Formats: sequence, C-alpha cells, structure tokens
Amino acid sequence: MSEIPPSISVKNLTKKFKDGFTAVDDISFDVAAGSIFAFLGPNGAGKTTTIKMLTTLLHPTSGTLLINGMDPVRRPHDVRQSFGIVFQDPSLDDELTAYENMYFHAGLYGVPRADTPAKIEDMMKFVELWDRKNDLVKTFSGGMKRRLEIARGLLHTPAILFLDEPTTGLDPQTRNYIWTYIKKLNEERGLTVFFTTHYMEEAERTAQKVAVIDHGKIIASDTPANIVAGSGTSNLEDAFIKLTGRAIREQEANGVDHLRTMAQRWGRR
Repeated sequence: MSEIPPSISVKNLTKKFKDGFTAVDDISFDVAAGSIFAFLGPNGAGKTTTIKMLTTLLHPTSGTLLINGMDPVRRPHDVRQSFGIVFQDPSLDDELTAYENMYFHAGLYGVPRADTPAKIEDMMKFVELWDRKNDLVKTFSGGMKRRLEIARGLLHTPAILFLDEPTTGLDPQTRNYIWTYIKKLNEERGLTVFFTTHYMEEAERTAQKVAVIDHGKIIASDTPANIVAGSGTSNLEDAFIKLTGRAIREQEANGVDHLRTMAQRWGRR
C-alpha cells in the first residue's frame, strides 16, 4: 500500500532579499494530507515570508516546496486553484450581499456556472449563513464575516485551507464557534488546514502538529504535547516563550510581518 504524499512539502527553503537579509533560512517541514498544522512565530520570525512562498506570492531563493505535489514557481495557477485562503485582514465587499460575495469568488476561481448555485448553498448552509444570504455583509458581525470568508475560501473545493489569524479580534465564544467549523471540515471532508494564530491555546487544542519558526529557522516541529514535554513546561504558550524568548503578540499595523499586502495583491488577481 503506497504512502499518501504530504499536502505541503518544504525542503531546505531559503529566502534572501536584495538588501542581504535572510528572512527564511534553510527550513524543512511536511504537512500531512488531511491534518491540521499550526505555524507559529513571533513578529519578524519569517512566518509571513514562508506563507507568501507557499501561496505563490514570493519566489524562494533556494530549496524546494510542493503544494499538493505541484511547484508554486512553475505551476502557480494550478497551485492557487488547489488551496483556499482566509486572510487576517477583512477581504469581503461590505456593499455586496453574502450571496453576491460568494458568486463573485466563484467566477474568479472558475467554478462552472451550472455548479455555482449548489456549491454556494452547500457552503453557506455548512457555516449556518444560508438564511442571511441576501443580507449586505456590512450588517454582519465579525464572527459572521469570518464564517462567510471560510465558506468562500472553500467554494472551489480546495485540498488545503490557509488561515492567517482566523480568530483575531473575536470574542472567546465566537472563536470556539469558528474552530468548530474548521475541525468539522477537516474531519468530514479530509481538508488539510494550515494556520497561524496568536492564541496558543488554539494551536494546542486544535493542531496535530506545530512548527515554531524564529529568526528564519524552524526551532521546533512536533505534536503540541511533545513540544510542551520537551520544553519542560506545562502548556504550549510557556513552551513557545521558552523556545523563542518572547511572548507571541498581536501584529502591529505597520509591522513588516503582516499580510495586508498579500490580501491586496490577491484581490487584483
């Protein structure tokens, strides 16, 4: 019986910028198909640069990476079709209805018109927003918008879902609600989930594997339980602080390690 290849495979990946700064320094990791993987790191650690390479927005300086068996540099269009993404920054059009946002996205991703209404209904029912399909998005709460963004990101049936800080700014009850949907997608549809978060308890509770990056290098990669045990601490947040020497914190509006540019570029594709 052949082994199922990883959804994401990264080998000796390096990214150097023109000023000589090495943002990502010879990192390697795999994300198993159908797993939930947390990618953690302080601001400026190389987290966003790595994600940009994984999602076709940056070319690596050296090393290799495969997304669903495809090279993002050589086959960027095919790679983009194979994953969905939910940005940290809002990317919905508030002046459109929920259904219109979904329909527009279906067109961008080439979902066949004959299939579009059924796919939209399926995903909106999954996140329990079908009854609000004709409401303007500007009337939605933050949690409802996040649920719609998740539904939209899955509309073209991707194999991987990238989530950048999916619950930032949400209250604890809504955060738990969002993760209920994500875990259900993973369990019922075999979706591979790659996420970043500043809430360590989310990673500890949800991820099957965690990679911690700091100063451009992977400094730990294992199950949350093994990372905690190996650090001699009692939880993942304390382990993270011990490994990096820093508490993870909210990204600053003007920080280098931010995905606003990514969202803007993506919207122009």
